[in-house]
Amino acid sequence: MNSWNFLDPASKDRLLALVQREAEGMFALVGTDEAWMAPTGAGHWQARDVVGHLVDTTETYFVSFNAARGNGAPPPLVPLRDMAVHVDAGAQALRRIPQAELIARCRKDFDQMMATFVSLTDDEWSGLMVPHKYMGPLPAAFYAIFQLVDYAVHSWDIRQGAGKAHALAGDSADMLVPLCFILWSATPTIAPGTEPFQIGIRITTGAHAGDSVASVSPDGVTIAAGDVSTLPAVIEFDPASFVLTAYGRTNAGTVRGDTELAHRFLTGFFRI
Repeated sequence: MNSWNFLDPASKDRLLALVQREAEGMFALVGTDEAWMAPTGAGHWQARDVVGHLVDTTETYFVSFNAARGNGAPPPLVPLRDMAVHVDAGAQALRRIPQAELIARCRKDFDQMMATFVSLTDDEWSGLMVPHKYMGPLPAAFYAIFQLVDYAVHSWDIRQGAGKAHALAGDSADMLVPLCFILWSATPTIAPGTEPFQIGIRITTGAHAGDSVASVSPDGVTIAAGDVSTLPAVIEFDPASFVLTAYGRTNAGTVRGDTELAHRFLTGFFRI
């Protein structure tokens, strides 16, 4: 059993504690008048749009969990490539709601979502298939790790926009590493005639330190643990740099070997 693998029920307590901590930190960041309309590291979003996004996303999760339990229809499925457009529209639509009201709504949604996670049995954590608006049916555990993304990465965005010295907490970044491999596997932009190649990914520290082989072909990208010693290039990341690169917040990584091939790989994904 692995308490650092979000799909393993053994990770539940650790993951939910991280989500709780990151959420408390974000609520503290957005609580002042000067913070509300400040810029962020998430494109054109202001801090209020981050809160709006969290409300929009979490309330869609409620619909998904209800549907998974046979109570109502799932949210309409939208292609993952269109996720950024729909997420932006959902966040912007809530700009008219006053600060205190929207934060209170977000807090209430968060508490309800956490109660849902806490109530999941071990079998449901990895076996209850919950329809996601952009990715289709996913094990319930994905929704908990997505909440960690939303609160940890968007807290980074808010601090980035404020010009404050900041970084991702190591334990939160460690927990997100496996999800980022899944993200890369789900978001490639590969032309039909692309010549297949392999490249190494090395996580240098933390719970998931080790080497993986990324295989790129017209069929997509697959990533699996493996020996990278004979590959033409290896990209090294610490956990936080890996998470922030995978989610398009920064361009990071240390290339050992063919830099051009590494750049080709790193630019081969669409953003969500």
